[in-house]
Amino acid sequence: MTNQSEHEAWVEEVWHTYLTTGKIKHSDMPGLSPKSLQRLMSRLPAEPRCRLCQTPFHGVGGTLVRLVLDRGPSRLNPQICNACEQFAQAYQGGAEVEMSMLFADVRGSTRLAEGMSPSDFSQLINRFYKVATRILFRAHAMVEKIIGDEVTGLFVPGFAGAAHARAAIEAAQAILEATGHNDPGGPWVPVGIGVHTGVAFMGAVGSEESVVDIVALGDAVNMAAHLASQAGRGEVLVSATTGEAAGLDTGQLETRRLQLKSRTEQVDAYVVGIESDLSTE
Repeated sequence: MTNQSEHEAWVEEVWHTYLTTGKIKHSDMPGLSPKSLQRLMSRLPAEPRCRLCQTPFHGVGGTLVRLVLDRGPSRLNPQICNACEQFAQAYQGGAEVEMSMLFADVRGSTRLAEGMSPSDFSQLINRFYKVATRILFRAHAMVEKIIGDEVTGLFVPGFAGAAHARAAIEAAQAILEATGHNDPGGPWVPVGIGVHTGVAFMGAVGSEESVVDIVALGDAVNMAAHLASQAGRGEVLVSATTGEAAGLDTGQLETRRLQLKSRTEQVDAYVVGIESDLSTE
């Protein structure tokens, strides 16, 4: 094995351990483990936060971590903190792990934008971002991206636990509730969500001279995104794989056969709403 391949295998081992156990292998870093630190950070105010470790950047929590831990937004990538930037820079690469992925989309955002001023639409989407990311962080998910009218949460076993599929579904229901989908007057923003469980690659991409970012890649990620694109207002479309992993009593749920983009065969998905019973089989 060459030196380069040995290094790549070592980096893959570090990421696999991190994503499945919440610990950094070979690390001499004192204090709390990343998993324990993430859970602590999620309890500190305020938004926004580091997408990877949940370090708050503003408010009392932001001031506290700056003074005590010398943590703040990365100068190169303000969506992650300076400590996670150093980790990603040192361990460029990643690993394939089974995880659950949640994509939450604003339904009909183009039509919404047409009926509002740009400033009002921006405030609406920003409110959606804050609500969705707050719920995802509390569920110990990593917010992989916030783009356009969509928020993506990754539930890896090292942080969300072995029951990450159920945690993702429950977070999806919480997002629907928080956006008003059970209010008599209707939601303040219409949202559809897709959840899928499968093996994906997660890690740091970039170069030694450029901004390093944390990404999730693979067919499983695309599957979750395609489910979200077909979820109706106030719906969570859950893949059969996720339903099985979460132990759902699917006999009580509507089954929908979908033709997803890039798939030659139709796939089955379960429709979950705010009040859907998630009792185990």
